[in-house]
Amino acid sequence: MVKTYSGLDGFPNKSEQPEYYKMLANIGELNKKPNTELLIAISNEEKIVGAVVYFSDMKYYGSGGSATLEKNASGFRLLAVDSLSRGEGIGKLLTKKCIRKAKILNHAQVIIHSTKAMQIAWKMYEGLGFKRSSDLDFKQGKLPVFGFRLIL
Repeated sequence: MVKTYSGLDGFPNKSEQPEYYKMLANIGELNKKPNTELLIAISNEEKIVGAVVYFSDMKYYGSGGSATLEKNASGFRLLAVDSLSRGEGIGKLLTKKCIRKAKILNHAQVIIHSTKAMQIAWKMYEGLGFKRSSDLDFKQGKLPVFGFRLIL
């Protein structure tokens, strides 16, 4: 995750967002929170090629803004795909897995956040039915973070 996020053009570097990068480096720690799962995509060569953190209870989502107050909702954060595996549908596969998990729980919506540096993923999210939801926007330091919502 550190490699993926630090390689995004326009994304803050480690010195600008040290706590964020610490979280990325220790992503497995999020599994210790209730209702939180780290989903991993593994290649045929048994290498991790993508991952995302899924939250079945938004109070554990851990973002700024109002997202943690959303009820009857799931969310996911920290979607990352290895640069050598981009374009293979791994991000879409992980996103669809999170949507399926929310549907199984009969949640009414899925909440996500993204930044301008991740705009390539916005097209994928919008193609899956996510809509920009400015009520979920917040700033992480100086970084604007944009909310998206999928109504199920």
